[in-house]
Amino acid sequence: MKKTVIIGATTNPSRYAYIAAGMLKEYDHEIVPVGIKKGTVYGIDILPIDQHPIIKDVNTITLYIGTRHQPMYYEYLLSLKPKRIIFNPGTENSEFEKMVEESGAEALQACTLVLLRSGQY
Repeated sequence: MKKTVIIGATTNPSRYAYIAAGMLKEYDHEIVPVGIKKGTVYGIDILPIDQHPIIKDVNTITLYIGTRHQPMYYEYLLSLKPKRIIFNPGTENSEFEKMVEESGAEALQACTLVLLRSGQY
């Protein structure tokens, strides 16, 4: 299935990033949680985003960090060479979306949860 990097991963079960992690696992997608918080999500350690972990064979990055926090990670996220980046509600960013498209990846304003449930993921 599609290896998905969750940017803004959290251990808080009421957050959409956590819910998306569970749903991605439910649909048999490999998840790589990355964020500023320490902990585990569905048995997988959250990788520290400030250390720019190397992640190979990324299909999708799903964003759960707000627009004002994204610029410091533009270069890192593009270096992962994803096929697409999903800008979930509240993360839309025309500047970064343009950079994503220019890199050859797809910039998609969508909700990961809806894409999964509707069979469009």
